[in-house]
Amino acid sequence: MMTKNPTWKIFLMYLFVLFLLVVSGDASAQMTLKCYNAQWNQANSVEWVNSLDELKTISYIDVGTDKEAQTKYKIAVIPTIIVFKDGEEAIRFQADLSFKMIATKEEVQEEIDNLLMSDF
Repeated sequence: MMTKNPTWKIFLMYLFVLFLLVVSGDASAQMTLKCYNAQWNQANSVEWVNSLDELKTISYIDVGTDKEAQTKYKIAVIPTIIVFKDGEEAIRFQADLSFKMIATKEEVQEEIDNLLMSDF
């Protein structure tokens, strides 16, 4: 009988809290993305990063003018996409030697989703 076993109530409460976290956006509040490129490589810009879900901030950094960022994050090839979780680098995607991004939008989104799910 369900009334004598409180396990199902705990499970439903857990699902409700999980739902509220996802709906409120708290689960993604600590996820940010930075896309590093340079003005001279605009032909290989990664326009689809704007349409990625579950990110608090998306920033574009021109390593041609921001040498400090290039050094700090060890950007060897552009474009480079770095996803940060709680301020720490969690995932990095880099271009190939022709300066074209190898990763697809779907691959990047899948990794972001995996990071989010690792919190639960």
